[in-house]
Amino acid sequence: MLDEVVKNVRSGEGAALPSVCSAHADVIAASMLLAEALDQPLLIEATSNQVNHLGGYTGMTPAEFVESVQRQAKSLGCDPARLLLGGDHLGPQVWKTGPADAAMAEAEAMIAAYAKAGFTKLHLDCSEGCAGEPAQVGDGLASDRAARLALVAEANAPAPEALRYVIGTEVPPPGGARSDETGVTPTSPESAARTLEAHRKAFEAAGAMAAFDKVRALVVQPGLEFGPDHVDRFDIAAPDPLSAVLQPYPKLCFEAHSTDYQEPEVFPALARRGFGVLKVGPALTFAWREAVYALHHIAAWLGHESGLPALMSTLMEEHPGAWRGHYPQDAPLLRHFGLADRIRYYWAMPEAEAAVAALLAFLADKSAPSGLVAQYVPPATLARSADLGGDWARALLLAHVQEALLPYFGGRPC
Repeated sequence: MLDEVVKNVRSGEGAALPSVCSAHADVIAASMLLAEALDQPLLIEATSNQVNHLGGYTGMTPAEFVESVQRQAKSLGCDPARLLLGGDHLGPQVWKTGPADAAMAEAEAMIAAYAKAGFTKLHLDCSEGCAGEPAQVGDGLASDRAARLALVAEANAPAPEALRYVIGTEVPPPGGARSDETGVTPTSPESAARTLEAHRKAFEAAGAMAAFDKVRALVVQPGLEFGPDHVDRFDIAAPDPLSAVLQPYPKLCFEAHSTDYQEPEVFPALARRGFGVLKVGPALTFAWREAVYALHHIAAWLGHESGLPALMSTLMEEHPGAWRGHYPQDAPLLRHFGLADRIRYYWAMPEAEAAVAALLAFLADKSAPSGLVAQYVPPATLARSADLGGDWARALLLAHVQEALLPYFGGRPC
C-alpha cells in the first residue's frame, strides 16, 4: 500500500496517505468509517509513548493495539485490507532520561514487539539524546541507532518483506510545539540530503542494506506547525527547494508531521511536493472534544447537567502531568481549548469515561429541536451525522471527527 502511494505521489498524480495518530477509539472508528465510505486506504499509527512493550500510557502493548483495531474494524464492517498499521517515533525517547544503553535496550524490545505484532510501517526516530547527550544527537548517531533498530525489526517480523521504514532526524515534537516555542524553520535541501546519506552509510555499515531498501519516507519540516494557541500556516506559494532531494531516490517520499489545523488546500499542495504521508492527531481529538462539549450544552437545555467540563477541569488540576510544560500554569482555558489538545490524555480516566457514557445515555432516547442542535453543531457535521445513522448523539461525535479528517482525503463527498 505504501509503495503504491509513493509511486503515485512521485508521479505527480496521487494523493497523500492520511496518517491518523490517535489511540482514541471514537477517532479510530470515525476514521475507519470515512475511509470505507470513500473506498480509500487509511494509515493508523500508534506512538511509542502511547503503545509499547510495557503498555505505554494507553496500557496497550503493540499486539493488543493491533487486536483492538482489527476487532473494531470487524464490528464496524470495515475492510481490514484497506488499513495500514504504523509505529511512530520508535526509538529511545520514552526512556531518554536514563543512560543511552538502557534506553536503546528498551527501544529494541519495543520495536521487536511492534514487528512481531504485525505493524509494517515503522518510524525509526533516534533523534533525541539520552542522559548526558545533547537534546538532538545529529545525523551520525541517530542513523547508527536507527540501523540498529531496523535489524531488530527485520529479525522479529513474521513477514520481514512487508516492512517499510521511515527515517529522519529533523522530527517535530509529537503533539505540536510547546508553549514557549514560536516560528518554524523548514528543512533545507542540504540537511535532508545529509540525513539520507548518513542513513545509507549507517545501514551499510551495520549490514542492513536490505532494510534500507525498504525505507519509503523521510521526515522533514515543510514549514508548518501548531502550538497551544497558534497555527503556523504552510505557504503554498513558497518555492519548493526540497523535492529535488528525492530525485536520486525513486522509492522515497517525504512525511510531514504536525499537519493539524492547516487549510484544506495545503494537503494536495504538499502531495505535489513529494509528501506522501500526512500525519494528523490532536486536531481529530480536538474535534471530538468540540462535539462532546456541544452535546453537553444540548443536554443541559434538555434537563441534564452533566458537569463534564467542570469534571475535566478537576481531573486536569489533580493530574497535571499531561499538560504541564505544554500550557502556562495561569492559562486554565487552554487545558480545555488549546490546540495541542492535551485534554485528550484524560478522556480514558474512569471518571471521564463514566461522565461521557452518562451524557450519551441521557441523549439516546431524547429528541432535541433542530434549532437547539444547530445552535451548537455546524451544518456540515449535522448533514454527515444523518448519513451515519444510529444513535444521533454518537453519530454527531463521529461525524465531527470525520469533518476534520475529510480534507486529508481531498475533501471528496461521500
